[in-house]
Amino acid sequence: MRAWPEARRKPFLRWVRIALALLAGAGAALAHPPFGVLPGLLGYPLLMILSERSDRPRGAFWMGWLAGFAYFFIGCWWVAEAFFVNPEQAWMAPFAASLLPAGLGLFWGCACVLYRRFAPLDTRRALLFAALFCLFEWLRGNILTGFPWNPAGASWRAGGAVSQFASVAGVYGLSLLTVLAVCAFAPLIGPGGRRDRWIAAGAGVAVLMALFAGGSARLAQSNLRLTDTTVRIVQADVEQESKWSPESYRSIVDRYLALTSQPGSRLPDVVVWPEGALPATANDVFASTDGQALAEALRPGQTLLMGLSRGEAAADAADGARYYNSLFALHDEGAGLRIASVYDKHRLVPFGEYLPLGGLMSTLGVRSLVHVPSDFSAGPVPAPIDLPNAPRVQPLICYESLYPGFTPGAADRPQWIVNASNDAWFGKTSGPRQHLNLASYRAIETGLPIVRATPTGVSAMIDSWGRIVDGQRLEPGVMGVIDAALPAPTGVTPFGRWGDGLFWLMLIAAGVAGGRPARRGRLRW
Repeated sequence: MRAWPEARRKPFLRWVRIALALLAGAGAALAHPPFGVLPGLLGYPLLMILSERSDRPRGAFWMGWLAGFAYFFIGCWWVAEAFFVNPEQAWMAPFAASLLPAGLGLFWGCACVLYRRFAPLDTRRALLFAALFCLFEWLRGNILTGFPWNPAGASWRAGGAVSQFASVAGVYGLSLLTVLAVCAFAPLIGPGGRRDRWIAAGAGVAVLMALFAGGSARLAQSNLRLTDTTVRIVQADVEQESKWSPESYRSIVDRYLALTSQPGSRLPDVVVWPEGALPATANDVFASTDGQALAEALRPGQTLLMGLSRGEAAADAADGARYYNSLFALHDEGAGLRIASVYDKHRLVPFGEYLPLGGLMSTLGVRSLVHVPSDFSAGPVPAPIDLPNAPRVQPLICYESLYPGFTPGAADRPQWIVNASNDAWFGKTSGPRQHLNLASYRAIETGLPIVRATPTGVSAMIDSWGRIVDGQRLEPGVMGVIDAALPAPTGVTPFGRWGDGLFWLMLIAAGVAGGRPARRGRLRW
């Protein structure tokens, strides 16, 4: 058989590598819930091999970028849905769906080019790839406010056995072990001695088995205890596209009030509404007859946690006011409602709640999605708030539930987390279900239960091991309430005590062990 001419073979192989890089990223993305195709985790060793086989560092970068683009396109395509809510902003949807993964893919590209430069010539190179990859994943979740959506460790369904390692080293520590374990199979089809290659693969299997066994043991010892605090989660099934029409306002208010005052087997101590529950600012609601209607819907002794935007006068602001995305704790002591606490959202969504490079973006015709006169302002660093009739709680508004470390895990530790979110922006896509999975990791890391409320799903009561309690979950498109006793927290977890400290120790150890041998020439196949 006659060999292909070099002029035809090289372009063909280039397209094969491009296809394999896209396949690697797509496979890794499909491993995440709600897809759950766990064999897709083999996309990470495929990306490692593609980086090694690149003739130049530039080629390794493009392999990483292409894989990252496919990963984040599948994982984040639903962001485009938010721009269809307002027809005037629909033109931005294709840019959101493509530019976001293009930008996030740069982190994967940088990790791959560094790996290509420093990879050792033996089977320990999987250690270096996992260390560099997870270093850039941590950077992705932290620099320039970060976007920690779908780190590799969150491929495991929250509440399952493997996910429990997040209680030790957080979701980034679980990411490191996940990537390391699957990349240990890469040397099987690479250069090196057969014995060493099989030892590496065996070590990968051992890591996965240890994660499963350790998590299973933790769950077997779990003892779900319920507190005396009863919580009502309200899901009014309000779709975002109809929310801000003037004719909808009255029906939305009435729906929330009816669900709040709905009879139950026990009077709830705390009622939780989602982020941005009513299509109005708190200033307008409290100054109108709706404030009195709220008081009538609650019973003496109850507390309402309600997400609303609010404005306050500020002489140094452009239009004389600052706006915040807030969670109000309203308490009825029998003499009318009073504001017991206010939490202002700290970590805002770029383009959704504020415009980066606002002047330039406005010139280009881009504006944020908020329904207030100007961008939201960031509140202080998250901290627990006190409630008159319930344990101390850490509010996390929507996007903030993606961030490990926003809830104190040892000193000043609250007893539970409330995640008021507005996933109605993303309809019935994969986004709300992935958000539920990611938020549930905060329960595992801290050992604290989570009460999650959204306008139209997914609302849920989540225990301290990241599991949904007894089917207490409302899917998108369902209107109703969840009345449930608040689960008790576990003891202080290692992650709660040391945060990302154990992850950094693991990362440094993997990087040193994997990068120790001096590189002499390019890794040859």
